[in-house]
Amino acid sequence: MLMRSISTSDLLNVWERGLTQHRVQQALTLLAAACPETSLQQLAELSIGQRDGLLLMLREWLFGSHLRSLATCPACGNRLEFTFNVADVRVTTANRSAETLSVNVASYQVQFRLPNSLDLEAVSSAELSDLAICQKTLLYRCLVTVQRDGEVQPAAQLPSEVLNAVVSQMAEADPQAEVQLSLTCPACEHQWQTIFDIVSFLWSEIHAWAVRLLREVHILALAYGWREADILALSSNRRKLYLEMVSQ
Repeated sequence: MLMRSISTSDLLNVWERGLTQHRVQQALTLLAAACPETSLQQLAELSIGQRDGLLLMLREWLFGSHLRSLATCPACGNRLEFTFNVADVRVTTANRSAETLSVNVASYQVQFRLPNSLDLEAVSSAELSDLAICQKTLLYRCLVTVQRDGEVQPAAQLPSEVLNAVVSQMAEADPQAEVQLSLTCPACEHQWQTIFDIVSFLWSEIHAWAVRLLREVHILALAYGWREADILALSSNRRKLYLEMVSQ
């Protein structure tokens, strides 16, 4: 899939469109801007791991490979800052978005596919309040065929050991879909794992960047009477120099 970097003005437009979107839509809006030759439907059908892998690449292009985040220790409540690199959370896997996978457990034969953004969007729009129901609804959407000894069976009657086997194979086939970070609290030495969500992380960075950039545009427009488009066309270094001169 061909990707390109996003210009300053295009990224600002993406941010503005995404202000009223939920996380799944924001991810697709970002990828649509970076992959103009790929249809939105194709992007939505990427597995979650493939989608997140592309977003990691885009993040590296936009802001570099170094990431900084905050976490709260679940044991003592201490706030800690930690850093890592894109390479630390990138997993290289085969393209299996459209592939049908299967498991055979306890005389059940189940064919399934990997979850994609369409599945997440469907579960999100259903406004299911119970996490377990959300997870099961998402899983059922990905089941292609369910049989027991060659006879078709309703998905709702699958025993938990079969469902767990499907979930386990999904995770193995698409490991980028759920990245766990291992953390240690410097205050109490408690160790735990937390999920790294590239969609939320990158969107928060873009939001902070956009607010900061528009503030710079505002200052320079007041000082020099320049149009927004002209200010955005300046390199970040030149904008910085002009801002320094305005503040003197």
